[in-house]
Amino acid sequence: MLKTQVLLLNQNYEPLTVLRARRALTLLLLGKVDLIEHENGKWIHGIRINYQLPSVIRLRYFVRIRRKEISLTKKNIIKRDNHQCQYCGKKTGMMTTDHIIPKALGGGDTWENLVCACLECNNRKGNQDLKVIGIRLRRNPKKPNYFTFVLNELESPSTKWRPFLFQS
Repeated sequence: MLKTQVLLLNQNYEPLTVLRARRALTLLLLGKVDLIEHENGKWIHGIRINYQLPSVIRLRYFVRIRRKEISLTKKNIIKRDNHQCQYCGKKTGMMTTDHIIPKALGGGDTWENLVCACLECNNRKGNQDLKVIGIRLRRNPKKPNYFTFVLNELESPSTKWRPFLFQS
């Protein structure tokens, strides 16, 4: 139970990171955070005190942080698109990246111009524009937010986190 994931918010309710319940309880005991949401019916029992298992906590002071840049790599493009071909929707088999606007037609290496594609769709599209072939994207690509990129690593974030997360 102490390995349960807890969302840590800055004083202004901006998501900072995800930490384990053990660390969250330590911060609560030290008076550095306030409990915003807890897990229903789950308690941590100590010798002299009982605490509800936290789900969302907020720092009592504002922390200025520099967000890390997510590097533009094939692995990160595929991760952003959840290992799903953005042309046909297939999630199995070998995945690669494809330029929406081919380099030969002036397209560059940007988050907005690269998508995950299965080998079949990538070969079918070739070095042509989408409009010429008649293929449509499932969703428009964009640069991911650092925190939402981190959240994609989690199996299933708690529903109690939804009001505090950035929607992408």
